[in-house]
Amino acid sequence: MPIVSCKLCKKEFYTKPNWLRIGRGKYCSNLCRTNATRRGKKVKCSNCENIVYKTLKSLNNSKSGKYFCGRACSLAWLNGPRNGKKHHRWNKGVASYRGILEKSGVLPICLRCGKTDKRILVVHHKDQDRKNNELDNLIWLCMNCHFSVHHYKVERNGLKMK
Repeated sequence: MPIVSCKLCKKEFYTKPNWLRIGRGKYCSNLCRTNATRRGKKVKCSNCENIVYKTLKSLNNSKSGKYFCGRACSLAWLNGPRNGKKHHRWNKGVASYRGILEKSGVLPICLRCGKTDKRILVVHHKDQDRKNNELDNLIWLCMNCHFSVHHYKVERNGLKMK
């Protein structure tokens, strides 16, 4: 009566002597045998953050590096809102200042001359730091006024007074 320990969970179990001779009888159950042969790893679902097992093939074939627990999570992530930091082309907010000003509710009117044509309006940073995208640092200017503010000191000082 050979009693051996499972290679995976170390639980002791009985196996037939014949199985030991032919190289079987290493695992206490089919579940332990299946888990021992897995070569992939467990990763977080990119949508719901559940832990999910992925095979080596699916890990290597993922172009985006995102993994999902099923098709429902995959489609929920794909169809969900991806703006700001959630967007795949997010660049640390360097070029998002126009969207910030549009979504804030500030009327798109040039602060200097009063033009309202959205095609010629641009966003100006008061402190001229493009990385500072705080709402109190952003204002609407038309292209002509924006050029004047950047290239003429008198215009720049006049804008600070307003």
